Amino acid sequence: MFSEELKKYDWDETTAKIASKTDSDVRRALSKEHCDVEDFMALLSPAAKPYLETMARLSRKYTQERFGKTMSMFIPLYITNSCSNSCVYCGFHVQNKMARTILTPEQIEDEYKAIKKLAPFENILLVTGENPAKAGVPYLAKAIDIAKKYFSNIKIEVMPLAAEEYRELCDHGLNGVICFQETYHRENYNIYHPRGQKANFEWRCNGFDRMGQAGVHSIGMGVLIGLEKEWRTDVTMMAYHLRYLQKHYWRTKYSVNFPRMRPACNEGFQPNCFMTDRELAQATFAMRIFDHDVDISYSTREPQVIRDNMATLGVTTMSAESKTNPGGYYTYPQALEQFSVSDERTAAEITARLREIGREPVFKDWDASFDLFR
Repeated sequence: MFSEELKKYDWDETTAKIASKTDSDVRRALSKEHCDVEDFMALLSPAAKPYLETMARLSRKYTQERFGKTMSMFIPLYITNSCSNSCVYCGFHVQNKMARTILTPEQIEDEYKAIKKLAPFENILLVTGENPAKAGVPYLAKAIDIAKKYFSNIKIEVMPLAAEEYRELCDHGLNGVICFQETYHRENYNIYHPRGQKANFEWRCNGFDRMGQAGVHSIGMGVLIGLEKEWRTDVTMMAYHLRYLQKHYWRTKYSVNFPRMRPACNEGFQPNCFMTDRELAQATFAMRIFDHDVDISYSTREPQVIRDNMATLGVTTMSAESKTNPGGYYTYPQALEQFSVSDERTAAEITARLREIGREPVFKDWDASFDLFR
């Protein structure tokens, strides 16, 4: 399990390593066709800042070689904001006095129908708070069963599950799972997650192993930029995690995300760091140079100008017309959001812009018949 593997990588030593990378380390990494994590640290480091344009060109080259000029489009649907966790940074945390919503199967289907009217989405991400007692596996299985009538590719972003539960959902038609570790800093993790199932660092960290063991087709990972002062260290730990998963669960497809903290309906927590736009670009380019095949996703957390610029330089998946409140497309359009969306363009506006800059939006890039291993 990766929680044991992670013990090999000391946080403070890794932070010092990144800070010590030199100009020659960066140039060495840029000259290599295949980079290791040491090279990745160099590309993330402050020493790489003068090479941002060079990194952008390499990132564009590798992206087009592997993905062409396509952009996979998806849409998230929050089906419940009920949550038993106390994450200090999240608008859904259990102490937040707010109306809690758990969509009924009928309401979920209304949401699916409303989404299909926005654009020809075939990739949907079902998102929940973490409340296994009220919105557990049977609830998710029902939502997936209904989704199969409308969508070809169904992913979830929910509480970490047991391997047998992931297998059960795959049998219902689940294709992928997204889970943010939030931070790999073991000691600080419990400061941000003091109570609830999410307070168990090992259970969350090893959830990715359980996904792999269950044969989940696609696994998405990320750290929440803003929790830790040293975001570069967190992203490096994610790179170690990615390589570990690729070695152990090689049949699975992987994606990464660099979500920067946005305002949420939660008082009292301020991010410990602010990643600039240039730093976000650097992290994206470094990841693409490090791994030519990994899918890199940008959500509507990011503003329009950033998403448009990065669409040609390394990003391969984007959400569109996102609502971060349960039932936001049809049932409860005014419900409390988990976080504020930055890119508020319609799906039609985003796809038109992507075509203007030479990208081809793809609304369907998965079908069950493609999976030769199931």
